[in-house]
Amino acid sequence: MSDRVEPLPDVFAIKLAGTGGLDVLQIREMEIPGPASDEVIIKVAAAGVNRGDVKQRMGDYPMAKDFPWGLGLEVSGWVTDVGSSVTEFGPGDAVCALLVGGGYATHCSAPAAQCVPVPKGCNIIDAAALPEVFCTVWMALVEQVGIQPGQSLLIHGGTSGIGTAAIQIAKSLGMTVIATAGTQEKLAVCLDLGADRAINYRTQDFVEKVLEYTGGQGVDVILDMVGGSYLERNLDCLAQRGTICAIASDENPKSEFSTRKVMLKRAKITGCTLRHRSVAEKCKILADLESRIWPLFEMGHIRPVVGARFALEDAAAAHEALEAGNTIGKILLTTSSAEPTLVGRTGQHVKP
Repeated sequence: MSDRVEPLPDVFAIKLAGTGGLDVLQIREMEIPGPASDEVIIKVAAAGVNRGDVKQRMGDYPMAKDFPWGLGLEVSGWVTDVGSSVTEFGPGDAVCALLVGGGYATHCSAPAAQCVPVPKGCNIIDAAALPEVFCTVWMALVEQVGIQPGQSLLIHGGTSGIGTAAIQIAKSLGMTVIATAGTQEKLAVCLDLGADRAINYRTQDFVEKVLEYTGGQGVDVILDMVGGSYLERNLDCLAQRGTICAIASDENPKSEFSTRKVMLKRAKITGCTLRHRSVAEKCKILADLESRIWPLFEMGHIRPVVGARFALEDAAAAHEALEAGNTIGKILLTTSSAEPTLVGRTGQHVKP
């Protein structure tokens, strides 16, 4: 898309012209939508790029027929219009929003219940890196597993968007964290974010190292985004009465494992997904994050981790970078209206 010669429309979205390779990502002029009674309209500063977007582009993401098929699960930006029943936001408010689609655009609509103010002191652009991963981690670890202070947690993919959020949330809730990553640079990032230990899964046996670090006891909780062959190995380094929570299956959605190990360890294997949750459920997750995690941004205890930014019209290059797997943290698409301004203590930033 970076080779485009003709001028971009003032208002446009990245649409799918089918499923398949990068060429199905197409720029399409659009009209600014009007809000439903419970919605806000957002002038997008940035949109997060997620593996769910890549899988959807490739036709490998199961979705209900009534779900919107536009790409983009999260955005940050400024409210420009609100529906008749919306009272919590007004024009000029800086928000980040959790979507079921449509974020790859200069403007989008979102249920007001799925919007939260950009954390005070946070970059308005980088705030687009927060909704999807922070909601996913909170849903998995807090709601699904019910983690407790003092427990130990193994996070696979510690420098992914999910991984960087999981390390920071888990540490803020008093857990001991072990993370895996594939390079020395990525191991250093995990430790810098607060992980107590970091394991290079390319050169070390993570089962062996986890057991070494835990005195042979194993970890209480494992957050797994890999699936496939990892499930059996996760059981090997899980503590008695431990829990494995699957939130993705990037290696393979099918796994073979020993039920005997599950029985002997009295293990729990669970999982969850965010996109198909109801608006009310997402609202509850966002409210919990705003009250318990958002203040930590202002204090500097938690930060968004962004590895790369691309112009919205260069969505294909962003997908290519995500598939290559070399970035640390989130990849964002930014619009021409985006400026890297900080949200002040009023929680507002009005675009001229």
